[in-house]
Amino acid sequence: MKVSLALKIFKDYQKANLRPSTIAGYRYLMNLFEEFFGGKDFSSLGSEDVYHFLEMITESNSKSTKGHRYAQLKAFLNFIIMNYELDVSNPLDTPLMRKTFRKPKTEPRKTIPREIIDELVFKCKDLRDRLILELQAKCGARIGEVLKIRVEDIDGRRIIIRDPKSGKHNEVIFMPEQIANRLKTYIQQKGLTDDDRAFNLCYTAARSLIKGIGKKVGVKLNPHDLRRHSATFASRNGVPIEIISKVLLRHQNLKTTQLYLGKVTDAEAIRWMDILHGE
Repeated sequence: MKVSLALKIFKDYQKANLRPSTIAGYRYLMNLFEEFFGGKDFSSLGSEDVYHFLEMITESNSKSTKGHRYAQLKAFLNFIIMNYELDVSNPLDTPLMRKTFRKPKTEPRKTIPREIIDELVFKCKDLRDRLILELQAKCGARIGEVLKIRVEDIDGRRIIIRDPKSGKHNEVIFMPEQIANRLKTYIQQKGLTDDDRAFNLCYTAARSLIKGIGKKVGVKLNPHDLRRHSATFASRNGVPIEIISKVLLRHQNLKTTQLYLGKVTDAEAIRWMDILHGE
């Protein structure tokens, strides 16, 4: 099998099973790999060849990007080897490769506690700013989703997300009653019509807004910290992880959701043992 054919098979599989954003993330690597090795027989690929290829295309990249490209190429090679039962080993699966392209360990981000979120909400004197913060911190919305909301997308306590990140036709954000009421009041005050965006901000402006709100209480804050808080707060209050994953965060699988949940402290562990078994 030629490498060019193997790449076509892998791309067809991606198109049928993966999100467009994931496919796009592979495109740069796959195109270069075909340019260098497309005419070669797949079984003839050697460790030295692919090592020099990765070194060359990631020469000016960070360690994180190097590790990411390594993982992408390894996934492609493994897919072909396993699905076509080829009697070859993955040329990337060597100690030198794993060490050279190892992703750096990253410290998990600290989850913003509920008390800080309440203080942040209190500091928001503008109703628009408060709603942007609450839709993320309490409803699990992504900042990009919040900024795309149009009045016609709001249906009582539901917000319809058109063309979501998952690739589905649409998804739903659910709101507590008080947030839904505040959103309704905000729309009325602004005199917005069905075609209007609820929050007329670009991503950069929204990120700066949230960062500025965080500074008021002395915390570093970005939009994704708010979404992460929504998951951890729900988890600590006994909400099943399936509900957090499928309803609050709208993830495709539970593994992704688990990455969002903050580390359990000793105090929390003891509290839950008392709740479960205390007398």
